[in-house]
Amino acid sequence: MHRFYCPDIADTLTLGEEDSKHCVKVLRMDGGDLIEVVDGNGNLYTCRITMAHPKRCAVEVVEQVEQPPHWDCRIVLGIAPTKHLDRMEWLAEKCVEMGVDRIVPLRCHNSERTVLKTDRLRKIMVSAMKQSLKATLPQLDELTAVEQLMKEPFDGVRCIAYCDEQLPREQRQTLASAYQPGRDVMVLIGPEGDFSPKEVQVARESGFAPVTLGDSRLRTETAGMMAVAFIHALNSRREV
Repeated sequence: MHRFYCPDIADTLTLGEEDSKHCVKVLRMDGGDLIEVVDGNGNLYTCRITMAHPKRCAVEVVEQVEQPPHWDCRIVLGIAPTKHLDRMEWLAEKCVEMGVDRIVPLRCHNSERTVLKTDRLRKIMVSAMKQSLKATLPQLDELTAVEQLMKEPFDGVRCIAYCDEQLPREQRQTLASAYQPGRDVMVLIGPEGDFSPKEVQVARESGFAPVTLGDSRLRTETAGMMAVAFIHALNSRREV
């Protein structure tokens, strides 16, 4: 069954213009056909098309079920956007497919990208949510100063990953050692030039545990995806 996204479907019973066009013009669906609609808040609706209009496809709700995330902790990824935006788009897509609750693009001292338009990223996240059969759309923040996120209250494990050899390394531990499965977690990933010594200091003073993602030097987007994958893997082991 084809799946669409409409955050206010329960109130409007009408798909947005883009999804209406895709449903009626591209997929050639007609009145009486059944579709799935998610609202991004964890609800999945089975709907029947009542008016196959290419700009405002109307539906009736046949069934509504809650479809919560398949992981039982909150995963927050703070990551500096890459210089090439397509890599950030790839990261967002893969993290949504795996499962993440919030992505915070970070503005850091060594950031090569200081402006970020989130509209396209959000569209990619919506597509990834539908493709991976989820009903919850992760929160995507606007570009945020890293110090601001560090000071934000968070009741969970907080980690900062860095690889610069000139930064303090002796107290770093693996993410697997720092994280306790089942707990909420926030992981910070720096830009191509890594976090600055000052940023690492502020993070550690704010309660962030310095961690490593292994011996390889990873691209920013790879490190972000690997961190999210680690969290899911560790929680999966707890469930076995």
